[in-house]
Amino acid sequence: MKKTVLKFGLISGVLASILMASTLPFEDKLSHSYLVGYATIVASFLLVYFGIRSYRKNVGGGKITFGRAFTVGICITLITCLFYVATWEVIFHFYMPDFMVKYSAAVIQKMRAAGASEAAIQAKTQALQASTESYNNPLVRIPMTFMEPFPVGLLITLISAAVLRRKVSSQTAESALAASS
Repeated sequence: MKKTVLKFGLISGVLASILMASTLPFEDKLSHSYLVGYATIVASFLLVYFGIRSYRKNVGGGKITFGRAFTVGICITLITCLFYVATWEVIFHFYMPDFMVKYSAAVIQKMRAAGASEAAIQAKTQALQASTESYNNPLVRIPMTFMEPFPVGLLITLISAAVLRRKVSSQTAESALAASS
């Protein structure tokens, strides 16, 4: 299992890192950057499906239980998420240390454009300042970053495990047991 998980986890992780690094420079220019961001996350997690399928074919002899498929998929997901976090940490520290300041300014500008009251804007400004302080703490930022792609990977793992599971038939299991005796 290690070989399959590492192979597909590393490919998925590198893909996630490349896609993140290649799309972040355009974040300010894209009006739907969340959609682009999650589309790249989904694209990288497609390797969960292929990893489970490869394990079923090459290790399971065409058979795999939901539990084993889930284990393979979630391990690939965890590796991908670690790459995602590591990439964001590099980008955040070296290229976008003012990310939260720009994000906060964009939120306030959007509120003003929507005609929000000064009291609402002031309250949101204070909340964003507190969020910025929290985000600068790596013990807060790293788990937050991890939780961006993880639910997507978990969902894709669950779907892939359900779609790809193939139980060993009782007749095949009996003949395999008889052959080993």
